[in-house]
Amino acid sequence: MHVLLIEDDDRVAEPLAEGLRRFGFTVEHARTGAAGLAAAEPAMVLLDLGLPDMDGIDVCRALRARSPVPIIMITARDSEVDRVLGLELGADDYVSKPFGVRELVARIRAVTRRTRTVPADGGPGTAPSAGNRAGGCGAQRIGPLSVDRRTRQVRVHEVPIALAPKEFDLLVCLAEDPGAVCSRQQILDTVWEPDYFGPTKTLDVHIAALRRKLGDPSWIENIRGIGFRLAPPAGSAVRPEPWHGVR
Repeated sequence: MHVLLIEDDDRVAEPLAEGLRRFGFTVEHARTGAAGLAAAEPAMVLLDLGLPDMDGIDVCRALRARSPVPIIMITARDSEVDRVLGLELGADDYVSKPFGVRELVARIRAVTRRTRTVPADGGPGTAPSAGNRAGGCGAQRIGPLSVDRRTRQVRVHEVPIALAPKEFDLLVCLAEDPGAVCSRQQILDTVWEPDYFGPTKTLDVHIAALRRKLGDPSWIENIRGIGFRLAPPAGSAVRPEPWHGVR
């Protein structure tokens, strides 16, 4: 995920950006509001309110006027007035300094889940996703693979595949953005929760089991030293699409 961090203090921005990269995020750093507004649109904006050239509230207002990009405010301001104003202007969440990287990552994922959710009635202006088009049942299609989060059912070439709970959660994690690389730490934090301190070898065991059950080990590619990514094996007729369906 491409994250735009708008923060003027390098003492805050540099360790934060490094921490987010360890979780698999791509981070672009803008030191002023103007630089942030001039940057290419990211998947997520982390916005400090105390910027040198303009108030972060004004940056939030400008961003929201032109784009639905998710915005999380990160700031030392902790008054209720600032929180309410930021949220009313369109921010999706608000984190007060100091905070831990794990907390921020959890909030990023929570905001991403909320903003990707499609209303059950379709909602005005909501285009049906590939997942919703697949049989109208909310299943996500990735080539011959079908993943239904609501019923926790998985099919390959329309054949049901029985997965253990963690195997299903692992598949869902990788299927959030097919073709994108998920770092090992990102997967562990998502599937086994951030407070998991067991052996990381368990991830490799579950990956091996999932590959075997999907019927082709090339479904899950190992990116050496980084993590894994999910994509249809060579020759699949359907291009993988990210998941934007109802959870």
